[in-house]
Amino acid sequence: MTPREVLDFMQKNHVVMVDFRLVDVPGRQHHVTIPAVEIEEETLVNGIAFDGSSIQGFRSIEDSDMVMKPILESAFVDPFLAVPTLALACQVYEPNGTRYDRDPRYIAEKAEAYLQKLGIATHANFGPELEFFLFDDVRFDSTSQGSFYSIDSEEAMWNTGRAEGPNLAYKVKNKGGYFPVPPVDTQQDIRTEIVLELMKAGLRVERHHHEVATAGQAEINFRFSTLTKTGDNVMLYKYIVRQVARKHGKVATFMPKPVFGDNGSGMHVHQSLFDGDTPLFYEEGGYGNVSDLAKHYIAGILSHAPALLAFSNPSTNSYKRLVPGYEAPVNLVFSKGNRSAAVRLPIASVSPKAVRIEFRTPDAASNPYLAFAAMLMAGLDGIRRKLDPTELGFGPVDKNIYELSDAEKAQIQSVPGSFEESLMALENDHEFLLEGGVFSKDFIHNWVHLKKATEIQPMNLRPHPYEFNLYLDL
Repeated sequence: MTPREVLDFMQKNHVVMVDFRLVDVPGRQHHVTIPAVEIEEETLVNGIAFDGSSIQGFRSIEDSDMVMKPILESAFVDPFLAVPTLALACQVYEPNGTRYDRDPRYIAEKAEAYLQKLGIATHANFGPELEFFLFDDVRFDSTSQGSFYSIDSEEAMWNTGRAEGPNLAYKVKNKGGYFPVPPVDTQQDIRTEIVLELMKAGLRVERHHHEVATAGQAEINFRFSTLTKTGDNVMLYKYIVRQVARKHGKVATFMPKPVFGDNGSGMHVHQSLFDGDTPLFYEEGGYGNVSDLAKHYIAGILSHAPALLAFSNPSTNSYKRLVPGYEAPVNLVFSKGNRSAAVRLPIASVSPKAVRIEFRTPDAASNPYLAFAAMLMAGLDGIRRKLDPTELGFGPVDKNIYELSDAEKAQIQSVPGSFEESLMALENDHEFLLEGGVFSKDFIHNWVHLKKATEIQPMNLRPHPYEFNLYLDL
């Protein structure tokens, strides 16, 4: 769209306010709103100023003037606001007009440019599957003298005996939530409403369903696209999911492991490379019908996985999901159709263009721009170096890994056991991210420092409620 077309669209839709939105380094959205009568073509071209020191991971207070410029094709009328409001996703710029190198979206764009510069492919497609919970009540607190959290859901198995006046039963058992029809699935209509809003906003939605866990776990899948565009779609998706949930008096969360003793929420990421319309991951008759190029890409993903998880699983809570026994892909191997492997080759593909790899370890607490860019850079490093996943000990493994003998399991590498381990791996293995100037040493240092200072250290300082069960009587 051109600035003139945006103004015409605003007039046609009786827009009263214009919302400029950006994404910070961890992956949260921020916004500032301007009356539509103040918006001119120049505003849409030059953007608006903001204080970068108030955005997590951006600037310090003595050097905080920054500019956000709208991505005009992102324009849509926000259906959740009382006054007609046009929402515009933005890119972040320095005051001198250059792109800001800590803008996550810019990093995604640079990863795509690096792919084209290498001449390996014209574009990479990414198709994430985001899982989330819809809770009816969430309460938590952490003070000097106490700490607790409490979640609840009308579907939760712990509510079979609750007085609900009346209790209509049909609660979802632990690990019993995959595809049940109503009345067990109480969230069909909410998910359908989410789908309709996603479609109105321009996303192509493929399907929705209840997921495995109790307490309202869901999945809605939208169609793949190129790397940066998919990052845009993830941010829009999360916003719409949260807003529809709130409209219905529920809380949507993409937190990886909010429920103890049941499956967590992941973000399986399907990936493929194309040269124009030609799929580069396809080879008929090969293992899983994938090409050698795809195997090199897989080897890059798996060999850099410990460092990669610092972006794809970037929370202390992420590693409470990455434990055996809950369909969690903790094993650094590849396999066709095997959901216990970190990289799966879907074998139900009906055409060469549908052949892809699925990296199952990530979760939706990640910043999608950073996570997808890091995955692509790891895969491209595997291609550049012609890494062989089998020679590196990454499989293929076509058995249920959770049922292997201890001796067999000992031969399989696993993901890091904590976020701190992943950040240490990133500090030791990040050269592949620096290729082509996609990530910078400054960004890596800033990311590690930010995560340690704001997440790991505060967690390590606080007593955990379960520690009182363990240690109070010692």
